[in-house]
Amino acid sequence: MFSFLLPKHVKQGRQFVKDARKLLAYKRDLWSTATVEEFEEGIARLDAAVKAGGRPAVEEAAVALDKLCAVNVPPVSDSGWKENVEVFLVAIVVALGVRTYFLQPFTIPTGSMFPTLNGIIGYPTQKPAPNLLVQAWDLAVYGRFHVDVVAKDDEQIQSMAEVSRAAIMTYTRVETDKNTYMVHMPLATARDHFGLRPGMRVQRGQPIAQGYQDTGDHVFVDKMSYHFRTPRRGDVFVFNTTGLQTIEYRNNPNSPSQYYIKRLVGEPGDELRIDSPLLFVNGERAKGDAFERVMSMEGGYRGYAFGFPSFLYPHLRAADDPATVPARNYFAMGDNSYHSSDSRDWGPVPQENIMGRGMLVYWPFRPHFGQIR
Repeated sequence: MFSFLLPKHVKQGRQFVKDARKLLAYKRDLWSTATVEEFEEGIARLDAAVKAGGRPAVEEAAVALDKLCAVNVPPVSDSGWKENVEVFLVAIVVALGVRTYFLQPFTIPTGSMFPTLNGIIGYPTQKPAPNLLVQAWDLAVYGRFHVDVVAKDDEQIQSMAEVSRAAIMTYTRVETDKNTYMVHMPLATARDHFGLRPGMRVQRGQPIAQGYQDTGDHVFVDKMSYHFRTPRRGDVFVFNTTGLQTIEYRNNPNSPSQYYIKRLVGEPGDELRIDSPLLFVNGERAKGDAFERVMSMEGGYRGYAFGFPSFLYPHLRAADDPATVPARNYFAMGDNSYHSSDSRDWGPVPQENIMGRGMLVYWPFRPHFGQIR
């Protein structure tokens, strides 16, 4: 009854007997009759010694039973490997579950939300790339890639094309009349920020692309919140472009759906009006810190722009041209509306297209790191 008062060797012997009986139950169908009988005898000897209480007899019977266990249940040579594989697979399942139902990483590709969020930005310089240690630090902390591509001959650029390597690295392949160069940046960055273009001539030793590019902000998208509440005016939200007449769709109707990140400026039923640089919602100046920052025209913000003539959406092109958001739809605009293809171009976003709310920037560790406002 008072087992805690028993000697240590007796308690250990009892536990060994219990474990050995469990093992025998698991292995009985796998072992031969002789092995089962030998194992039963070993358990019986240890059980009798435990009941008698003598320490030498218990230790002797325990050693003999332990030898039987070692002979009949050898250690599995690849058990460590199997455990590592199981841990790896479980980690993958957990990561996929988190990505599917809770948080999903997303990269800001363009400058449509600048300066709230950064897209990929290129900075030409007149200096060669720094040493590898500085480059590694810049990449880890700032998400900065240095480029230093120099012409091998006097040559002329013939063509440029964007290519991917390992599904994560994006390069611009520059074909000249004499050589081929791989510039570590997207085609748009090479063209718009570094001025590369077909027909451009370079001399031997002259930089084709020299400087660096800062990668777009990497954000976590909260996929849970909108299951419990509707999207709210002022949210930074992510949605797919299924059914929307985006630029990508107009250029290639067979192109897959894209994911966009914008500011939600209008809820179902809202009447929107732009009187640049101001945005009005239901007849009043848009309220909230995010809207005030954009309309302040300070710190890189330029206010709200009218829809451009090339845009498809027929409203918000002048101060007296309001738009009403339909039911189960939301109006999306980039904070950098002068350089944003958004609902002013292809109309409101259907509720079923919405993926989640932009929650925080997790990399790089620049001023935007942390909660998205």
